[in-house]
Amino acid sequence: MTSINQLGNRICIIGISSSGKSTLAQALGKKLNLNVLHLDQIAHIPNTDWVPRDKELMAADHQAFLDNHTDWVIEGNYSYLMPERFAHATTIIWLDFSPMGALYRYIKRSITHKDSRPGNLKGSKHQFSMKMFRFILIETPKRSAKYTVLINNSPATLIHIRSFKELMKWYKVWGLS
Repeated sequence: MTSINQLGNRICIIGISSSGKSTLAQALGKKLNLNVLHLDQIAHIPNTDWVPRDKELMAADHQAFLDNHTDWVIEGNYSYLMPERFAHATTIIWLDFSPMGALYRYIKRSITHKDSRPGNLKGSKHQFSMKMFRFILIETPKRSAKYTVLINNSPATLIHIRSFKELMKWYKVWGLS
């Protein structure tokens, strides 16, 4: 297993919604003293219920973060931004969980909504949507092949985690739990 010191100083975390990307990013950022960027926070307008921002504005903020930070953890997907992010990454952690498990975690997260949840959008009041329900079950599984191609074109080391149980083992290995 890769030790925490082997992750490097530029870590990308991707994966299905509600797999724990934001929480892992916060934990790694704190442990390794890295800047953390939650892509959902620059992809949506604050104080709304997840209203998307213009893609060009998000891309500009993403690029500014890459230009202004040498040590980072970036969590989130947004595949149109992956090539630039992956080109700079030392490690990509892919939380590639089953859609049913992710859906369960999404529903649980929506019910127990906490404003302080890592990666939460400032000012959002509603966490559950049928659009996200459908996205987790139907759309996300279709993206695996695309993510694989993008990862294979990156110089970064890949850590492919396929279950929440396996993620908990990594938390122990990295001293995050």
